[in-house]
Amino acid sequence: MKRFVVVLACMMPFATICTGHAQQGFFHQWENRVRTTSARQPGWVVPVVTPSSGIVQLYRADFVRQITPALTTTWNLDNGKGFNLIPFANTEVDVNLPAYIEHNSPKVADGASDFSMVLKYRFAASNAEAHNYMASLQLQGVAATGSYKNGSAQHSINPTLVAGKGFGNFDVQSSLGGTLPTGQINAIGRTIAWNTVAQYKVGRYFWPEVEANATFFNRGPNNGKVLTFVTPGIMISKIKLRHDAKDRLAFLFGGGMQIATSSFHPYNHAIVVTSRITF
Repeated sequence: MKRFVVVLACMMPFATICTGHAQQGFFHQWENRVRTTSARQPGWVVPVVTPSSGIVQLYRADFVRQITPALTTTWNLDNGKGFNLIPFANTEVDVNLPAYIEHNSPKVADGASDFSMVLKYRFAASNAEAHNYMASLQLQGVAATGSYKNGSAQHSINPTLVAGKGFGNFDVQSSLGGTLPTGQINAIGRTIAWNTVAQYKVGRYFWPEVEANATFFNRGPNNGKVLTFVTPGIMISKIKLRHDAKDRLAFLFGGGMQIATSSFHPYNHAIVVTSRITF
């Protein structure tokens, strides 16, 4: 028994070293994969609203202030964003945390919105030094977990195709997707969302942009209606937090103003503020 204890005591430092090397190796391989995968696509900044046509690894939090036709204010804190991860080559997995909706009205209860996850695959890409384009297909699953009607009435699956092309410092990205309820269709209906953004890089950090955001409703309470916004905005990217060229840790932020251009609009305009940390 004493010999066993002595042998075990001698092995403990070795086991600790092996565990440390294994953990270091895991994170080192992850970082290398993210750098290699990112280098194969253009370095365009993720737009304020429109989904990115590439894959990214970052933490994101958005804040939206909506002004309704009755001049009431609704705050959407986090806007259903969260962690975007690259666990495999050409693949992104997003974990989107429920937002908190503050209505500033005694008639409507505040509460959390839905939880969702996204699986995204980049099937085509060429960096800016080559052909300067990228295209991805993503599938989002939304769980109707919202409280006090602050989320969806049904679970849904949302497939989306996103593609973009660059021309020097200028790029255009567009996404086309749909919302497919898993339960009663008439509860929320089906929607088609079409977003397009034009961006231009100015200097080292500035990315002014203009977006067109359109939603087409089929069945449900808004059957036949169309909702459109024009969203001018700007992104500031990337502010490095460390001087190491290989270190991905950086801060990005920006914002825009959604302006309703359709006769149907639940709110007239909204101020969108977004912040991201790449890692």
